[in-house]
Amino acid sequence: MSDTPSQRQAALDYHEFPKPGKLEIKATKPMANGRDLSRAYSPGVAEACIEIKQDASTAERYTARGNLVAVVSNGTAVLGLGNIGALASKPVMEGKAVLFKKFAGIDCFDIEVDEQDPEKLADIVCALGPTFGAINLEDIKAPDCFIVEKLCRERMNIPVFHDDQHGTAIVVGAAAKNALHVAGKSFGDIKIVSTGGGAAGIACLNMLLKLGVKRENIWLCDIHGLVYEGRTEDMNPQKAAFAQNSDLRTLDEVIDGADLFLGLSGPNVLKSEMVAKMADRPIIFALANPTPEILPDVAREVAPKAIIATGRSDFPNQVNNVLCFPFIFRGALDVGATEINDEMQIACVDGIAELARATTSAEAAAAYKGEQLTFGVDYLIPKPFDPRLVGVVSSSVARAAMESGVAKRPIEDMEAYKEKLNQTVFKSALLMRPVFEAATAASRRIVYAEGEDERVLRAAQAVLEETTETPILIGRPEVIEARCERMGLSVRPGQDFQIVNPENDPRYYDYWTSYHQLMQRRGVTPDLAKAIMRTNTTAIGAIMVHRGEADSMICGTFGEFRWHLNYVEQVLGNGDLHPHGAMSLMILEDGPLFIADTHVRQLPTPEELAEITIGAARHARRFGVEPKIAFCSQSQFGNQYEGSGKRLRDALALLDSETRDFSYEGEMNLDTALDPELRQRIFPNSRLEGAANVLIFAHADAASGVRNILKMKADGIEVGPILMGMGNKAHIVTPSITARGLLNMAAIAGTPVAHYG
Repeated sequence: MSDTPSQRQAALDYHEFPKPGKLEIKATKPMANGRDLSRAYSPGVAEACIEIKQDASTAERYTARGNLVAVVSNGTAVLGLGNIGALASKPVMEGKAVLFKKFAGIDCFDIEVDEQDPEKLADIVCALGPTFGAINLEDIKAPDCFIVEKLCRERMNIPVFHDDQHGTAIVVGAAAKNALHVAGKSFGDIKIVSTGGGAAGIACLNMLLKLGVKRENIWLCDIHGLVYEGRTEDMNPQKAAFAQNSDLRTLDEVIDGADLFLGLSGPNVLKSEMVAKMADRPIIFALANPTPEILPDVAREVAPKAIIATGRSDFPNQVNNVLCFPFIFRGALDVGATEINDEMQIACVDGIAELARATTSAEAAAAYKGEQLTFGVDYLIPKPFDPRLVGVVSSSVARAAMESGVAKRPIEDMEAYKEKLNQTVFKSALLMRPVFEAATAASRRIVYAEGEDERVLRAAQAVLEETTETPILIGRPEVIEARCERMGLSVRPGQDFQIVNPENDPRYYDYWTSYHQLMQRRGVTPDLAKAIMRTNTTAIGAIMVHRGEADSMICGTFGEFRWHLNYVEQVLGNGDLHPHGAMSLMILEDGPLFIADTHVRQLPTPEELAEITIGAARHARRFGVEPKIAFCSQSQFGNQYEGSGKRLRDALALLDSETRDFSYEGEMNLDTALDPELRQRIFPNSRLEGAANVLIFAHADAASGVRNILKMKADGIEVGPILMGMGNKAHIVTPSITARGLLNMAAIAGTPVAHYG
C-alpha cells in the first residue's frame, strides 16, 4: 500500500488514465479490406481449423496459443491484502500480465474466478486448456493452492506454475546461493529457521532442500510457534513434512545458532535480540510486505555483518518474483514443455544467481541510477530491468526442459536461440550482426575521447567481452579506476585497456608537436598547441589516429557536435577524407530507417547532397539493408520550383549523370516516401519500389528533427550518428547515447573500410 495520500492518488491515476486498466488487445494481422476479412474469418479461417483438427500441435503455428499464458486467481490471498475476492484481485492480475509482456514478450490474459472450492477451481482451470499454452496460478490461499496446482498438473499437458510458491522459491534459492557464497558457507552445513507455513514458505523450504539443505536442519515456525512432531493445531501435510522432534516451542528458542532466517510471515516477527543469537555473519531474508519481519538497520545494529534481503524495492536485495516467472515461462513455451519440473526450476535458480555475479549491465545501471550494483552483500540478485535475464535464464530453462525430457519441440541451436532472445531486448542486435561480424576481421584500436564517462567505461567492458577490438581511453587513471570499482566493472586501466592521461603522459611532447605541425599555418602557436593537448580530449584522440596509435576515435558524449567536428576535420581531414554527412539508423517496430544528413551540412548543396546519398547507400549495405533512397522535401515531384526541392532535383540530376547501383527517387513528401500506394497514385512512373528505407533531407534541421521525433515518440533505437566521409577514422556521437549505443559505434568504428567500400 502507498505510504502517503499523494502516492495513493498517483497509483489510482496510473490505473485510470489515459484509459482504465493496464491492458488492451492488439491485432497482429492487418484488417484493412475484404480480402483480410475473408482470411481472418469466414471462409479462410476454416483452413486453420481443419489443420488443427487433424494435428493438434499445429495450434502453435496457426493461433496465439503457443505464446499465451493465463494468470488465474480466485483472490483468496492477494499480496498483503488477504482474501479480497476475485474482482478486487483484477488489478494485480492485470499487472502480472503486463510484466509477462514487458520482460519476456509473452501474451497474457488475466482470469479472475469467483470460486473458492479448490477442486471446482481446478476443474475450471483445466477446462481452459485449449486456449492457453501455460497456466500461472496466482494469489490462491494455502492449502487450497496445493490442491489446485496438483490437480491441474496431473490433468493438463501444459506447464502449470503457482508463482506464489515456486516463483518466490526460485528467487529465494538464487539469493540464498549467492548469500552463502558471500558468507563462505554451504547449503549442506547451514541451520535454517523459517517463519510462515503458507504456500510460499513451504515452497521455499522445498527448494532449499533441492539445493542441498538437510531436512533436519530446517526449523519451521508459524503463528503458533514451532512445527513439531505431534502438533495438531493448524497443521497440514505440507507443514508436517518439516516437523521437528524437539521440546523447543518458540522462535526465540530455535533461532540460536541459525545461519539463515527465512521470513514469509508478518511485520516485526524477528527481534533484534533474536538476531544476536544467530550464527556469525547471519543471512536474514525478511520478506514480509509491506513491513518486513525486521528492518535492515535494526538487524545490523546487533549484527553489522548480516546479509539481508527483503521484499521491498527501497532496500537492497529485493526478492521479486519478476526475476523468475517471465523467463521460466519463456523457456518452457519455446520448447513446448509439458510441465515445469524441478530441473527447470533449479536451472532458473542457477541462471539468476550467475547473472548477479557477472558485471552489471549498462541498461540495469541506467534504470537504477545511484544504486551500488556490484556483487556482494547489497547485490545478491540481479535487478528486474537487467535485459540479460531473458537470454540467460530462459535459455537455461529451455535447456533443462530438453535434458529432462519434457520438451515437445527441442531447440537444435541453443546459441542461436539465446541470441534471438537477446534481440527482443537489444533491438539493435539483429541489424548490428553483420557489422559485428565484419569487425571481427581485424583487431582495431578504438580511442574514446571521453574516457572517464560512465557510459564509455561500460562500453569498454562490453567491447572487451564481445569484440576483438582494443579500447583506448583518454582520462585520468585514478578517476577511471575509482569509477570502474564503484560500478562493479571487472576491467581495470593499465591491465585491460590503455590510458592516455592528459595531465601527465610521456607522449605529451609528441602530441603537441604533431598538432602544432598540422596547425602552425592556421594561427596555432606552440603554447596554444600545448594547451589544447592538455585539455582537449577530442583533439588528443584525433592526433592519436593521425599518428597511427589508434585506428579510429569516438567522441561526443558531451558537448556540441560541430565543436567536435571542427577538431576531427582539422586533424584528420585531407584531400581524400572530409566529413560530408552524418547518418543515423533508426530501428523501429516495422524495420530500419536511415536518415541523413543530421549534423554536418546545414544547407547542403546539390553536389553535397549527391555525395551524402552515395555515402548513405554504402553505409546502409553495411547493415545488410538494400538501400531504397528517397529525397524528402515539402516539394512533391517538381510542384515547388524554389527552395529545398530545387536543390534536391539538382542532386538527382547529378546522380543520374552516372550509373548507380542503388534505387533513389525524389523529391517527395515524407508520407509519399514511406507509402508506396500513395506514391503510385501521385507519381505512377516512380523508379522507387516499396517503402523507402533511406531518407535524405536538404536541411539538417529537418533530418535532425525527424530523427529526434522517431526516437522520443516512436521508441526508435538510434545507431549513430555515423560520420560519413572520414574513412571510418572518427565518429561523433551525441550526448543522449547509451552504453549499448557506444558498443554499436565501436563495432562500426572497428570495421575496416575495405568491408564497406
